[in-house]
Amino acid sequence: MYVITLDYLAPADAVDAALEAHNEWLNVHYTRGLFLISGPREPRVGGVIITADRPRDEVEAAIIRDPFALRGIARHSLIEFRPSRVARLKAWPIRE
Repeated sequence: MYVITLDYLAPADAVDAALEAHNEWLNVHYTRGLFLISGPREPRVGGVIITADRPRDEVEAAIIRDPFALRGIARHSLIEFRPSRVARLKAWPIRE
């Protein structure tokens, strides 16, 4: 599995202008089963995506097609990890 971190390289207005295209890109990879969870970092300096356990080249191929990458708005970094524990949740513990 991978953690993808995004670091914004552009001002907030450029991020906002590309956000709809970025969200469409995310939806494609959620539908394909590649992405499991994602969201903005706090403070708003980038984002985080957790992937399913897929080959690195598949994850890298997705990243280079992110509109944020194509437009030079964000730099993506990959952290590979092997999960050794997982919580048994009745629901995702997400703040509203």
